[in-house]
Amino acid sequence: MQIFHNPRCSKSREALAWLQAQGLTPEVIDYLQRPPSLATLTTLLAQLQLPARALLRETESAYAELGLADPAKTEAELLQAIVDHPILLQRPIVVDGERALIARPPALLIDWLA
Repeated sequence: MQIFHNPRCSKSREALAWLQAQGLTPEVIDYLQRPPSLATLTTLLAQLQLPARALLRETESAYAELGLADPAKTEAELLQAIVDHPILLQRPIVVDGERALIARPPALLIDWLA
């Protein structure tokens, strides 16, 4: 199990604490310190079964600065924006085997791991 984690994010800290309270010890990936590669993001998308746009944090200033709201942006362009600006990655993302979940809110983990 892995968690793509931002220690400054309350929801990310809450999700990690919840996992640990369940006796789980996920590999913690501080994605701002170790940004995911394009290959990793592509794998995450397959595991999440979501489009690239779902990985984006629309409230980050880089989102507006890069014009990512433009519907003409391709999946590849959106993923490359995350590679170049990892702060854009939605958080936390929990990976368990071949599946993944954007655990926002962290309470989503309850049913997902049941």
